[in-house]
Amino acid sequence: MSTGHFVSFDGTRIAIHTEGEGRPVVLLHGLFSSAQMNWIKFGHADRLAASGFRAIMPDFRVHGESEAPHDPAAYPAGVLVRDVAALAEHLELGEGVFDLVGFSLGARTAIHAVAHGVLTPRRLAICGMGVSGLGEWQRRADFFKRVIDEFDTIRPGDPAYLARTFLKSQGVDPVAARLLLDAMDDFDLARLANITMPTAVICGDEDQDNGSAEDLAALLPDAHYVEVPGTHMSSVTKPELGEAIADFLAA
Repeated sequence: MSTGHFVSFDGTRIAIHTEGEGRPVVLLHGLFSSAQMNWIKFGHADRLAASGFRAIMPDFRVHGESEAPHDPAAYPAGVLVRDVAALAEHLELGEGVFDLVGFSLGARTAIHAVAHGVLTPRRLAICGMGVSGLGEWQRRADFFKRVIDEFDTIRPGDPAYLARTFLKSQGVDPVAARLLLDAMDDFDLARLANITMPTAVICGDEDQDNGSAEDLAALLPDAHYVEVPGTHMSSVTKPELGEAIADFLAA
């Protein structure tokens, strides 16, 4: 495992964690999580490396070991897609020579990037994402804005308490997080037709946080649904997620 940084399109320093050798696979983590939490801690990067892949795991801005600027100018529309595009350019990952995996926010970012022609991976794995997580993002964003705005007053029993606890555990910068939430918008589901590479939609059997993953798979031109154990929070802790990703990319 190695960790370095690169400078994105606007000068923000983005951390990159890398493990293994072989065909590159870019893994994008979830909202207010990190590469460490989603891909490294529970062994998914190890599994990919053992399967002959080079796991490339950036921390999104505001997350993990990447910078969290407070300047609103650092959060233009589509900022995370632009960061991932800058990463691909930095690593010279051209069309069809890498695979792309995303969980939750990472899945949204991957879908936006591919559907708008910014990235063209060989294969795409979408994890922890359903139809409403794309087309109704503002509802989800409003939930997290409330968590940030009412952070010190949220108590056990409140539906937002678990999210508040997770943000606290990850040391998320609330000012930067609020700015980032405003930089993301809903996705036009009609653009799913542009995602033509083989795709796996992988989701926990108890995960409905972003709507139906099965329905999302049905809307994609060349996709199939893979069910793994767990909720939205717990599925990333289970080996079945990494196994499903590695099996799909190795096919």
